[in-house]
Amino acid sequence: MPHFPKKIAVITSRSGAVIKDIMTTVRRRYPIAKLYLFPAQVQGQEAAGDLVARIQQVEQGNFDVLIIGRGGGSIEDLWPFNEERVVRALAACKLPVISSVGHETDTTLTDYVADMRAATPTAAAELAVPVLSDELLKIKQQQLRLVQAFRGLLHTKQQRLASLSQAAIFLQPGRLYEGYFQRIDLLNQRLQQQADHILVTKERKLTTLKQHLFNVSPLEQLHLKQRQLIFLQKNLQKNGQNYLKLRQQQTGQLIAQLNALSPLKILARGYGYVVIANQVVKSVTEVKLNQNFDLHLKDGTIIAKAIKIKEQNKNG
Repeated sequence: MPHFPKKIAVITSRSGAVIKDIMTTVRRRYPIAKLYLFPAQVQGQEAAGDLVARIQQVEQGNFDVLIIGRGGGSIEDLWPFNEERVVRALAACKLPVISSVGHETDTTLTDYVADMRAATPTAAAELAVPVLSDELLKIKQQQLRLVQAFRGLLHTKQQRLASLSQAAIFLQPGRLYEGYFQRIDLLNQRLQQQADHILVTKERKLTTLKQHLFNVSPLEQLHLKQRQLIFLQKNLQKNGQNYLKLRQQQTGQLIAQLNALSPLKILARGYGYVVIANQVVKSVTEVKLNQNFDLHLKDGTIIAKAIKIKEQNKNG
């Protein structure tokens, strides 16, 4: 249940005492809340459908609490609040629901599915809204406690500030950096010593390199490299000529071998070869009677036809 509802929906009879009791109680306890009456039939055969329609109508609005109920009566008068569709619609309602049906001794199914049950309409209104004067008093009390707590906290912080302001670090702030100054002086001294040591080492190394450079004359090294270059050039030229001559001999031998194996040489000695459909014929079995074929010779091609085929006797 919301503690401070702003809009309260009430489903009950327009002319019954329920809405009057709820209005009186809300006006007395929490007048800033607004009541919205959704009049409905609360007894009779058409009451169940009317109640379901009003519940669905309330859900479409922006309400904080729903109060549903009616005054006392017989079990037949209260029966619409036992109807299944009314009970299911109320159970499915997303708003907090207060049920106030009949007198305190009367019980209906809507009392079981509601979030809270009230014995009377006045009790339902009391459950829905707080007492404004009590809430204002609580706010005043909380305000007083907050002010007292803030004053106590402020006093504690002021005492703490006064105590810290008397500390030596604030009275003589320069003492805070004495240790750092000493450390800086020590580090500067070490840095200077390291710099002097590195400088002496580099000077010794430079002297050694100068002596070594003096011992190894660059001009003599240049003359040596020039002589080596001349020798390598002559050797390269000689080896190149020998390699070219060897390759020429090898090429000539390969050309001679290639000419010896050339089919043109064979054709020049009076031989030829037969081609059918761009395929070289290797056997008489590949040729059919009256089939055209190409006979290639050394100086041209003859178009011929197989008039007769003689197959060589395999037995000799």
